[in-house]
Amino acid sequence: MLRTFLVAIFCSLLSASVWAEPISASEQAEFQRIITAQITAFKADDGNTAYKFAAPIVQKIFPSVETFMDMVRKGYPQVYRPQSYKFTEALLDPVGRPTQRVTIVGPDGKTYEALYSMEKQPDGSWLISGCTIVQIPGLDA
Repeated sequence: MLRTFLVAIFCSLLSASVWAEPISASEQAEFQRIITAQITAFKADDGNTAYKFAAPIVQKIFPSVETFMDMVRKGYPQVYRPQSYKFTEALLDPVGRPTQRVTIVGPDGKTYEALYSMEKQPDGSWLISGCTIVQIPGLDA
């Protein structure tokens, strides 16, 4: 019984990823525009603008600009004050969320990969629903 259930879940996840539409060039360009605008706002300490690019789920967790900016300053110095960044591929993560990969050189001179999860809003616009950062060993600036 459990085995059948697990196989059914696996097959549904597999079929969802097979049938998911790829990320279009225009969507990727929009992801890059949004991420660039948010990083630019962080660099200018413009919390109001940076916060506007956060999806409702993020704004629910950090209900004010101040708490959001405090979280970014303390937990994401790589995107708060990057030395440089460049976009790589946009892809669907294992659960089907559109994700934009970004290579970032942080303020510490180390190289990181940021995975920005993007969320489509009811009006068709896109917002950032999360960011995961991992250090890339051996690629320090």
